[in-house]
Amino acid sequence: MRLLIVEDERAIAEVMMLNLKRVGYECEYAQDGEVGAAMVEKQSYDLVLLDIMLPKINGYELMEYLAQLQIPVIFITAKGSVQDRVKGLHMGADDYLVKPFAVDELMARVESVLRRYHKSMQDIHVLDVTIHTATRLVEKENRTIALTKKEYELLLYLVQNKNIALYRDTMYEKVWHEEEFEQTRTLDLHIQRLRKKLDWHRVIQTVYKIGYMLEVKDEVQR
Repeated sequence: MRLLIVEDERAIAEVMMLNLKRVGYECEYAQDGEVGAAMVEKQSYDLVLLDIMLPKINGYELMEYLAQLQIPVIFITAKGSVQDRVKGLHMGADDYLVKPFAVDELMARVESVLRRYHKSMQDIHVLDVTIHTATRLVEKENRTIALTKKEYELLLYLVQNKNIALYRDTMYEKVWHEEEFEQTRTLDLHIQRLRKKLDWHRVIQTVYKIGYMLEVKDEVQR
C-alpha cells in the first residue's frame, strides 16, 4: 500500500512515516499542497494523509481534487472544532484526526479507512475487459493490459458513462482536471491508444461534432 503524507511540519510527517513504514506501508512526503497535487498527478496512492493548514494550496483545496480521483483521505490537523470536522467530512474526507494524536490511533484509522475503501471497490466487467478498481489493473481475456494513469482514468470515465455521447471538453476536464480545453490532440491520442490496446476500434465510437462514446450492446462486439 502506497500512502502520501501532505504535511508542512516535517517533524510530524517523519514520525508518521517512521511508524507507517514499520508495519509495511510505503510512504511518500509532500511539504505543501502544491507539491502534493503534483505527486498525485504523477503517481497512484491508496490513501492520502492531509493537513489542512498548508502553504500554497491548502488542504480543503487539495481535497476537492482528490475527491475527483476517488482517493481516500484522512484529514490530520489541529483544527478540531465540530464545524471543522463536519466541513472536512462533507468535502469527502473518509476520516478526521486531530493533533496531537497517539500513534496507535493513527494506525487504527489508517487500517480502518483502507479496509473500508477496498471492501467497497468492485471489479467492473465491460464486454471482454475487466477493470479491477482496487488495484487499478485492467485485464482482457485474462491478459493484463498496461495502461498509463491517464489512459486508465479515461477508460474508467468512458465505462462509467457507457452508451452516452460525451463532449470532448467535458472529457478533458474530468480526466485532466483542467477547466479550459486547449485544442490539442491529447485526448485523441489517448483514445487511439485505448482502442489499440483493448482492440476496441468499434467500441469506442467517434461522435460527430460532440466527442466520443463507449458503445456497449448486448452482444460482444469489437
